[in-house]
Amino acid sequence: MASWSNNNSINSNSNANDRSEIVFFDLETTVPFRNGAQKFELLEFGAILVCPKKLVELESFSTLVRPSNLSSVSPTSVKCNGITRDMVATAPTFLEIADRVYDILHGRVWAGHNIVRFDCARIREAFADIGRPAPEPKALIDSLALLTQKFGRRAGNMKMASLATYFGLGQQKHRSLEDVRMNLEVLKYCATVLFLESSLPEVLSINSLASPNMTTRSRTNGNSPPKGTSTPSLGVRIQGVSISPSSSSSPGNGEPTKVFAPPESNTSSMMPNADPIGFSQLIDQMRTDPTRASSAVDEENPVSNTCGVLSNMEAPPPPPLVLERNSFLEPNQVSPLLIHASLVPYFRGCHKVAVFHGDDPLQLCCANMRVRFGVSSRFVNLAGRPRLSIVVEAPPLLCQVLEKCDQLAQKASLDNGSSSEWRPVLIRKNGFFSNSNPSPAIRLNIPTMAVGDGAIYTTEISQRETSGSVHKLVFSKVDTAELDSLLVPGCFVDGHFGLDVYDYQQNAGIRLVAKRLIVRNVG
Repeated sequence: MASWSNNNSINSNSNANDRSEIVFFDLETTVPFRNGAQKFELLEFGAILVCPKKLVELESFSTLVRPSNLSSVSPTSVKCNGITRDMVATAPTFLEIADRVYDILHGRVWAGHNIVRFDCARIREAFADIGRPAPEPKALIDSLALLTQKFGRRAGNMKMASLATYFGLGQQKHRSLEDVRMNLEVLKYCATVLFLESSLPEVLSINSLASPNMTTRSRTNGNSPPKGTSTPSLGVRIQGVSISPSSSSSPGNGEPTKVFAPPESNTSSMMPNADPIGFSQLIDQMRTDPTRASSAVDEENPVSNTCGVLSNMEAPPPPPLVLERNSFLEPNQVSPLLIHASLVPYFRGCHKVAVFHGDDPLQLCCANMRVRFGVSSRFVNLAGRPRLSIVVEAPPLLCQVLEKCDQLAQKASLDNGSSSEWRPVLIRKNGFFSNSNPSPAIRLNIPTMAVGDGAIYTTEISQRETSGSVHKLVFSKVDTAELDSLLVPGCFVDGHFGLDVYDYQQNAGIRLVAKRLIVRNVG
């Protein structure tokens, strides 16, 4: 017996010319084994169309999906969402529902909790598996990043289950349609609280509104600090809202992490008058959001789903910096005694950890680094552009400098109350490289920036000819294939890069952001 159903099925023809609705959607999937070659298999798709002017549900659709391999529905998957093999055995395949899913999603504003890192990627994979182009969003609203940045970590880890408990909305079902409806309710509650606080900021402060269920994170147990200890309080005021986050409570390494860009005709109706919560500024900032570089150190980390699978989370990039060439130090110019990590002011009153050499931010340059892996563009940023990086071999002296920076930055992060998992800046993972070449490596991130309808590299890229002359390369747009043909494995690069300490969604570390790359002509 089929166990899938359509609920007030979304009419595929009624809105053919009007795609102004926001579509909240959620996927339930299998949970792959961490050490295996399995991938995520779709088990359920659910979506609701929401009027952006009134935030009311217009239509809905949900269906179970039969995976290509029923054995992938493991006990771990069943424990996560309750979907068993018997439930999906007679459900339609993704190929059978692909037309409906495409029509629901394509050309609309997509919304959901952690959709940028998980659901969007799974949708692309599902369409790729059947050899069809994936739907494209008009804009994205990821409530995980949006609420973490705007609401702070009042609800603890900001997972949907924690937010639902915080607002007394009941338990999360981990079923697609129920979860998207809960997501919408959570957004309404958060927006209402922020609106009230911004109306009377001196009366309705965070401290006076603290709930008995409110949790704060510490590095000891993830709940509350042990007796006799204290966590530094960093006051933040965003559009009249007072917040006291830990270092992990806000993306302290760049611009806001949320794409919130519904059609302009709907923006004013959603947030009228003075926009006290500040959504309009967030929209403007996100329209020029530069590429967010991956914080992962290997190419095969699975993307997190809502059931707690290890995540390959990313953090937003720092704003562009204007730097002098002589501000970059070679490894032999760095004194270990002068390296220190300190908490510094950052975006809108937030603070972050920064690495210094004496009184100046530490920035490094290193020549003759062999490219071990060429351009990686596996993941995309919130704007849909590829996040680019290369892996290069790190000379011993550079490794010593970066290890020292790693130790000091991690200690500063812990001292500031962070409970995030620290990712070492040096790549030494077993099996990542061949036994014949076990030397450590580093990942250099190549950020991009939106310009008009396209994007450009913010990294200055040049080429050194065999004669020794260096000429700057001019790229009219981001072209991954063109860049990959330039940065081939085995070639050498001279790199100028900054050290960006990030702490985002329970992952922390140092990202090496390439400011300038000089590619040596191997011909």
